[in-house]
Amino acid sequence: MDVSSNADYLERNNPLQPGQRPFRLALGFFITFEGGEGAGKSTQIDRLARKMRAKKYDVLLTREPGGSPGAEAVRHVLLSGAAEPFGPKMEAVLFAAARSDHVEQVIRPAVERGSIVLCDRFLDSSRVYQGVTGGIDPAFMATLEQVAINGMMPDMTLIFDIDPAEGLRRATLRRGSHAGADRFEKETLAIHQARRAAFLAIAAAEPERCIVVDASADPDTVEHVVTAAVFAALEARAPTRNRQTAPA
Repeated sequence: MDVSSNADYLERNNPLQPGQRPFRLALGFFITFEGGEGAGKSTQIDRLARKMRAKKYDVLLTREPGGSPGAEAVRHVLLSGAAEPFGPKMEAVLFAAARSDHVEQVIRPAVERGSIVLCDRFLDSSRVYQGVTGGIDPAFMATLEQVAINGMMPDMTLIFDIDPAEGLRRATLRRGSHAGADRFEKETLAIHQARRAAFLAIAAAEPERCIVVDASADPDTVEHVVTAAVFAALEARAPTRNRQTAPA
């Protein structure tokens, strides 16, 4: 995704159709999309958003870093690598500051009004990128996370798993040979492999929240898996959220 203002990003990715009356839950649902570079998260989050809107769900599509005015202000700093010389702890603090603004200005209000929030990356990316491969003390990361999300844990996390070599190949094709790799894509294959292992470890430790999706399959197959998992989760949570059946 390109670097843009929050208002422009939200407008482009959350269009309102003429006469649309979106279906809202009694209490919203927060879904995050995680995984390594080139795993296809952005493609699948867009497909899911379109499918849910077709069923009249009120869907908010957002991303990290970014997604709110304050977070967008630091997005370019993070992805350009401008903060890299100051070390992973500085990057972690910047991500946390951006996430806090994103949560309080965008995610929490949307969930409280009954929207389904689909977020491209969230806390698990910080746990992996800054915490595990950045070598930051786990206690420091846990404290930073608590402050940043202020209780706003995802209801569901889809972790897109792919061999890092294939993911990097896809990422290169996606951006084109004329564009350089960003701050995180340019790192060594060994680091990307460590990140894959870290994402899978999170999924194993939190199976009630995380679902691992085989991202090596073709996009249509992955879409089917994602759609089935998400709608099953919504139906399973319906009784506790006093939700009526969504219109077909």
